[in-house]
Amino acid sequence: MLRENPQDAMHRNSSSQLLSPPPGRPTVIACLCLLSFILSMSSLALPAKSSADAQETWLLVDTQALTLAVMQGDSMIYTFENIAIGSNGATLDKEVSDEKTPLGDFRINEIRPSERFGQFLSIDYPSAEIAQRALRAGRITAEEHEALRQARKLGRAPPQDTGLGGHLGIHGIGEGSPEIHNAFNWTDGCIALTNEQLEELMAWVTVGTRVSIR
Repeated sequence: MLRENPQDAMHRNSSSQLLSPPPGRPTVIACLCLLSFILSMSSLALPAKSSADAQETWLLVDTQALTLAVMQGDSMIYTFENIAIGSNGATLDKEVSDEKTPLGDFRINEIRPSERFGQFLSIDYPSAEIAQRALRAGRITAEEHEALRQARKLGRAPPQDTGLGGHLGIHGIGEGSPEIHNAFNWTDGCIALTNEQLEELMAWVTVGTRVSIR
């Protein structure tokens, strides 16, 4: 029976130790694979803004600066100055007859002729978020909240006769006084422009246009 030379055995064991990674430590290849996986997951978690979002035309109403800006994506393409809002300012928690303009994100859900204002751009107030917040605060009943929820589910205009008020939108001043418009916030909660401004705005809006009131 042949016996292995002790020196050959020591040499082979020494070579094996050099080729094998120390116990408990990852190999370089394993680390690189893990890093590649983390980077790929990060790119999935942060999707790029779609081209549709970048081209969306929407309206930004600034209730502090009293401006209405026509936006395209993140770019401001036109601004109407010295607009008027509710005579009692703006609020996150509007109630019926408080003469305040609601803050939030809405959509134009109807454009119709108005005997008083020429054109009226109705918005889909109250939003689902506003209705949910009002329900939690006890400012509307469960029945009112359910009616609002069902309307949105069916794609209909939300009821305008709840404790949150309604019949809000963007309009001109009609036969009203330009001097009063220039000096005061005078509406019941709507956004008012001059008749000339409203006529210009009509070129940029349609049913479905987003209106962000901040």
